[in-house]
Amino acid sequence: MPWISEQADSISREALTAVLDQAVAEARKRICGTPRRVLLLPPDITRMHSGAGWITEVFYERFKAEADVHVIPTLGQHEPHTREQNRQMFGAIPHERIHPHDWRGGVVRVGEIPADYVREISGGVADWAIPVDLNRMLMEEKWDLIINIGHVVPHEVLGFANHNKNYFIGLGGKDTICASHLMAASCGIENNLGNLLTPVRQCFNKAEDELLGRLPDMYVQVVLARDPGGHLVHTGVHIGDDLETYLSAARQAREQNITVFEEPLKKVVCVMQGDEFFSTWVANKAVYRTRMAMADGGELLILAPGLKRFGEQPDVDAFIRKYGYVGTPRVMEMYRQNADMQDLAHATAHLIHGSSEGRFTICYAPGHLSRQEIEGVNFEYADLNEMLARYPLEKMQQGFNDVGGERVFFIPTPSAGLWSTRNRLYGRQTGFGA
Repeated sequence: MPWISEQADSISREALTAVLDQAVAEARKRICGTPRRVLLLPPDITRMHSGAGWITEVFYERFKAEADVHVIPTLGQHEPHTREQNRQMFGAIPHERIHPHDWRGGVVRVGEIPADYVREISGGVADWAIPVDLNRMLMEEKWDLIINIGHVVPHEVLGFANHNKNYFIGLGGKDTICASHLMAASCGIENNLGNLLTPVRQCFNKAEDELLGRLPDMYVQVVLARDPGGHLVHTGVHIGDDLETYLSAARQAREQNITVFEEPLKKVVCVMQGDEFFSTWVANKAVYRTRMAMADGGELLILAPGLKRFGEQPDVDAFIRKYGYVGTPRVMEMYRQNADMQDLAHATAHLIHGSSEGRFTICYAPGHLSRQEIEGVNFEYADLNEMLARYPLEKMQQGFNDVGGERVFFIPTPSAGLWSTRNRLYGRQTGFGA
């Protein structure tokens, strides 16, 4: 059970800080006493809106006088932060205390999730072992306390983000990230979204139980929702060291972060914030989180002022430019024939996740990419300035808007929720998840 579980219509920064102080007291009592070395594991800047950055700063301030405190943003294969981004995300924490995760060269093999288990839990759609490679600093240095910090919200690979995703994706190595992402894609993105226990999540739970039991760790998980004024606010914080801590947060997120429609949406306009989303690798959350609500033949327009590349890494960027978002059958056909797709299997999975499978159009209005680049990966293109003039953000409200005689559904922060028709959400018959 969670050590602490608080829910309210809105939890102020002051009130949440008081809960964090309770968490420090519980950690001292249950895990570490007076710790000498503390490791903080927050998400990266693509989840800055969650408040995880200032929460990390609170913990740093509470322990810095007595302990050697370090921070590793759980980047996965995302681009490492710049000094300015660290300041933007983590405030006064010294840049030298914040260590970039190296998903290729900075990991160590700690075990694997057996192929037999992967096959069983996925109903046979995936049949390969998942090697478990984790951050070397995490696994080889001595820690008295490890605090995982994050935002529990619907997620395309794990059903809901956070909890041990911080380890196996956020601090995972290339082989772990590739094998698990391809497993998730094989199970189907729409079978994963909004399920508490997806096949990949269950694999990670098994790996945590069997491989990470010696870590002196705990989880601090927040839930956010929009208040009546449309502002994104904290509505829950769940703190503890077990699976039920994740489940309590995920159940709340399932209630608060999923919007259900009786009929599909014909036109959706989303904004991916320019100071958080620089690649389609992360900006495609607008695709993932709305696809179950989109009507056949509908249009998804993504306003992305910060968009300047496709992948987070140069080789992944080149990979996406080479193959494009062309739908599952074509991607899997090419995967069987191309060594680079097998080598970068997580990117192959991303191409599947980011395709509409021809059901609806995906149109990007990017800040820094050309029409030729956008259309080259099989998306449609719109001019950002023209779209901002047509859909003035200061006048748009989340939900339905009538704009010049056009009825559109506006989502200002797609990464904070999931939108679906009732049939697509509750009519899934795959047997995956719970």
